[in-house]
Amino acid sequence: MTTSQINLVKKSWRLLRLLPPELVADTFYSKLFLDHPELRRMFPKQMDEQYKKLVDMLSALVARLDNLEGFQQEIADMAKRHIGYGVQLKHYAMVGDALLWTLEKGLGSDWDKETSEAWFVCYTTIAERMMEV
Repeated sequence: MTTSQINLVKKSWRLLRLLPPELVADTFYSKLFLDHPELRRMFPKQMDEQYKKLVDMLSALVARLDNLEGFQQEIADMAKRHIGYGVQLKHYAMVGDALLWTLEKGLGSDWDKETSEAWFVCYTTIAERMMEV
């Protein structure tokens, strides 16, 4: 990722964090399950804790974008947990689509081509590292 892309991701995440985290997470999972209902079974019936995990994980990743190399072990651990949940390689694209859609809806007029590209590169970079595990 370029420095400009990292800055755009961090700036847009700060804006998105002004929204209630439950709203962001609920929007994401609603979109994911609407587009891919077969994924719903991989998650608990009660999603409150999952909502928190999603927002916390995204916050941690965004905070470390300047030094993802130093975050490699956490990314590998997260990948191993996801494998244990039954996540397959094809699911990464599904999650990425739902995440980008959620970010676009949440950011509204602050979502532009550059921000979209920055988040695409961000997600792709992290997902590729997770898929290597």
